[in-house]
Formats: sequence, structure tokens, C-alpha cells
Amino acid sequence: MKHSKPLNRNYTPLVNQVLTAMLKNQPFDPNPSVSATTTQPWTSDSVSQVLTSIPRFFFQSPRSIGRQAGFRHRAPLKQRHLRRETYEFHNDVLILGPAAAHRDLSKVNLGVDRALDFYYWVETHFGFNHNERTCRDMAVVLAKGNRLKALWDFLKDMSKRGGSESPLVTTQSITCLMKCLGEEGLVNEALAAFYRMKQFHCKPDAYAYNTIIYALCRVGDFKKARFLLEQMELPGFRCPPDTFTYTILISSYCRYGLETGCRKATRRRLWEANHMFRNMLFRGFVPDVVTYNALINGCCKTYRIERALELFGDMKKRDCTPNRVTYDSFIRCYAAVNEIDKAVDMLRRMQNMNHGLATSSSYTPIIHALCEAGRVTEAWGFLVELVDGGSIPREYTYKLVCNAMSSAGEVNLLDDGLRKRIEDGMQRRYKHIMKVKPIMTRKGYDSMVET
Repeated sequence: MKHSKPLNRNYTPLVNQVLTAMLKNQPFDPNPSVSATTTQPWTSDSVSQVLTSIPRFFFQSPRSIGRQAGFRHRAPLKQRHLRRETYEFHNDVLILGPAAAHRDLSKVNLGVDRALDFYYWVETHFGFNHNERTCRDMAVVLAKGNRLKALWDFLKDMSKRGGSESPLVTTQSITCLMKCLGEEGLVNEALAAFYRMKQFHCKPDAYAYNTIIYALCRVGDFKKARFLLEQMELPGFRCPPDTFTYTILISSYCRYGLETGCRKATRRRLWEANHMFRNMLFRGFVPDVVTYNALINGCCKTYRIERALELFGDMKKRDCTPNRVTYDSFIRCYAAVNEIDKAVDMLRRMQNMNHGLATSSSYTPIIHALCEAGRVTEAWGFLVELVDGGSIPREYTYKLVCNAMSSAGEVNLLDDGLRKRIEDGMQRRYKHIMKVKPIMTRKGYDSMVET
């Protein structure tokens, strides 16, 4: 007889037992193997662990297998249409959309059904009282599984429980749900959840407004986002805007304008970003470093360096300390227009003023510009300075410098010890990136449990 291995060593045996039953599509054990002294084997943490594991085991697309678990996420640029995706899936049509559209619908439906069965099973058989956390986790599972009708029915049912003292559906729950729907590309559905708050006896706050405005900006629906902002700006409104509200719109205008690839659209969006910035100052809000960085980055990428320097000087007047992101925007802009000396001056100013630690993102544009200008010796000097600072250059940057030095006949400057340090560091980084956690198939899970 084979002994079952835990799906996750951080989970309790009871959670692993239920997840195994879900993966094998078997009924739940009404008498789980727990301690006899335990009157209530299920806690809020264990129920939440089961529900939050459903998307990881059932909802992942084959395109997501082996992806890096980084912090960067490219949002879908268009609103998703679930009916069209379902029609194309059943007719074997190639779907060109976000990664969630390429999932196996049968596996997704199985995960949602098993999550609903578990949610009501643990309440019926063990007398577990659900709270706001478990209700929110179940709603997120329904949202990620694109079960919108079931989601609204579930929230309507849960809003009737708990009473006014401990409600199961709160403003924080709906806000988290709107954020999840926005990340899935279902922005219209997120907006519907925002307007359904009153139906669930919830009142939106400033964080809820910021969440839905950000979701609308991610798909380029600035008209609705501005309408919500104008509501918040009304005199005596219950949820007035804050600095983060204006920062969302400013950064979205700059980013979306650059993504369109149209010069006219880019100029228009950048004008709107500057207009929003001035409106923010007119209403008495103090911009922070994130607001300045978003607008400076947009100006630098569109080569409006005079406006960027004006904003940089305004930061000093308002005692807003710039950071590495601020200087990197100027360095990239100066390096792109072949004004290398000004880029170096910005780097030295950041180091002298202790406004940030220069990393590979600060040195790489300068090194590339120096190699293109034929100043190979200076490029190698900046590469050595980068390594001495504790950073490892990118492989492309390192090869570019080596090839440029070989072409210029400066091979004698290449230190063998330094080259070994750089190559070993790049090899360690490569191994760290390629160390992907194994994502097992259904057959792999079946082999882990007892037969």
C-alpha cells in the first residue's frame, strides 16, 4: 500500500485530504482522520486554505505552466466576452485573448462545483459558521471561474446572513471581488459589482472607488473613470478623492497613451495627464513621489525632457525626495537621444545625493549608449563599477561590451577574475529563474494518494 504524500507541507492533513478528494473527483469523507479531542476540526484558516487552492489546481491555463512567479502582470487590454469565448472553445476556434480564455472549461467547472460542494458541506456536516473571510474566498473562486450568475446569487444569499453585527458580505469583500474581476479582464462585471453594493447592504468607500477606477483605466475606458472621479469631486460627497485617485489616472494616461502606438493619441493622453496633475494641485492635493514618477516617466518616454525637468524641479520645491525610479527615467531618455554625458551626470547626482542605489537598470542604458558611440573603455569602466556595486549585468549587456572591446582591440582590459565573477553570477541567476516548481497533472496527483 502506498502512503499519500501531502500536496502542500504547509497545509494540515485535513486540508490535503479534502484537496485530494477534489482532484480525484471523489466524495468528501464525513469522518476525517483528525484528533478525537477536536470538537470542530475546521477553522477559518483551513477552510480559506482549501478555497484559495482551487484556482491554483483547477484554473491554470496550459500556457501558464512553467511561468515565472514574478510580481509583474500584464493586464488584458480589452474587455473579455465570455459568450464568445465559450462559443469559440466549443467550436475549436483559436482564441486570441488573455490567458484565462485558454483554460480547460471542463476542469474549471469541476473546480467551481467542488468548491461550492465543499463550502456547503463543511457547514452542513460540521456546523461550521462561515465568516467574512471564507465568504470572500468563495466569491473570488466564482469570479475566477467566470460563474457570474452563480456569483450574484451567492452574494445575495450570503448578504441575508450574519445580521448587522457580523455581516458576511462587506464593502471590503466587494472591493476585493472588483479587483479580482478587473484582473481577469471582466471590467464591466466589476463595474456591475460596484453598482450592486447597495443591493448587498454595503456602501462604497474611497478604496472601492479607486479600485474600480483603476480597473477601468487598465482597459482604456477613461470616460467612465472620469465620470466616477467627477462624482467624488462633488461638494460634500461622502467619498472624496485622495492623492492615489489622481495618481491612478495620471499613470494610466501615460501608460495607455504609449501603448496605443499612435502619436496623436500619445500627445492627447499626455496632455490629459498634465491637466489632471494641475487639477490635482488646484484642489489642494500634494503629489507624492509616485505621482511625479508616473508623469516624469511619461514625459521622458515622449522626449518632453523640458517638462520632465520642470517637474523634477517642482519636486524639490515641495520637499518631495526623488528616488531611483525618478533618475532612471532621465537616464533612459538621455541615453536614447545620445546625450550620454547628461545621463552620467544624472547617475552621479543620484549617487551623491543618496537618492537611491544604482542598479543594473541605471547602468544598462549608459553602457549601451557608450558602446554604440564607440566609447568602449568607458563602457567597460561602468560595467566594472556595476559589478563592484553588487549587481550582475544582463547577459546581452555583458556580451555587447565584450564584443565591442574585441572589435576595438581592447581585449587586454578584460580581467579574467572579473569575467569569472560576472559569468558565475549570470549562471546562478539563470538557475534561479529556471527553478520552476513542478506542476503535476491529474495522473501525477493520483499517484500521490493511496491506491
